[in-house]
Formats: sequence, C-alpha cells, structure tokens
Amino acid sequence: MIAACTLVTTLAACSGASQSDYDNYPGSAPGNERILGRSATIADKKKQGGVFGDEGLNLFGSDSKKQQGGSGIGVNSYLWRATLDTLSFMPLNSADPFGGVIITDWYSPPETPNERFKITGYILGTALRSDAIKVSIFRQVRAGGNEWADAVVDPKTVTAMEDSILTRARQLRIDSANNQ
Repeated sequence: MIAACTLVTTLAACSGASQSDYDNYPGSAPGNERILGRSATIADKKKQGGVFGDEGLNLFGSDSKKQQGGSGIGVNSYLWRATLDTLSFMPLNSADPFGGVIITDWYSPPETPNERFKITGYILGTALRSDAIKVSIFRQVRAGGNEWADAVVDPKTVTAMEDSILTRARQLRIDSANNQ
C-alpha cells in the first residue's frame, strides 16, 4: 500500500513541468543558443536526436517495417520465409531472424551419397531486392571411409539458389497483396 502511494505521488509530481522548467534543462546551457537559437521550442530540441536515434527506442517494430515487408524482425520477412522455404529440403542447423542468418546442416542427396552440401543464407536488408540476399554453398566429397574433402562449388549453383529464393519471395509478396 505504501509503495503504491509513493508511486502515485512520484508520478503526479512529474506531470507539472512548465516551459521554464525545460529552459533550465541541461541541454539549454549557455553556448547551446547558437545551435538551437534563443527561441527554440521543445520540438526543435527533439530534432537534435537522442541516445536511441531520431525515432527513439522502438521495442515492438514500426509501421515503416510493415510497409517494407518486415514483421518485427530485422530483415525482409518475404526473403526470410522464402529462404526457409527454399532450403526446407535440408536439415536446419540454426536460424537467426534478427541477424538474418540461416545455416543448414550437411545434406547428402540420395542420388549422390558420396557428396554433401551445407548452405548459409544471409538476408542483408529490409528491402526485397537482389542485393539483399547472399548464399554461400559448401560442398564436400567423400575421401574414403568417414573422411570428407572440400570441393569446388560451381558459381552458377549459388546464383541459381539466390534466384530461387528471390522468385519465392516475390511469390509470397504477391500472395500477401492478393489476400489483403
């Protein structure tokens, strides 16, 4: 009960700030007049930015993310889902939606059991563009017994995988627009 009364009293005391209180704030110290001007308003002072950037601290995403295909994750959601869909035939090792990294585990196709592949997909931005996706493919061939040796991956394979992801992402975006 005492804690609740203290909280209410503290909050009530904070609500009575006037413009003169803001003029005495440390940001209005002598010497800042040339930056803000003598008749600077609170809105002008806010334009300077803050510790968390121009838009402040946003814990739950913003409308601009939704317009760009984001859904609270740090990368384009269409590219993210398309990458997961495209790589779904391989076992997933890790997926970081905030960093935009998807790593598969080694996969041996049934047709070629003496070679295996591992893929890492990087989603590099929030825009649905070709330069927002990068794929690295690692290939190994059986050297005998349980030994594997690294092998060269054809660059066309990497390009084809990136194109597949982009095609799937565009398809997801079109489907999303048609459902609205």
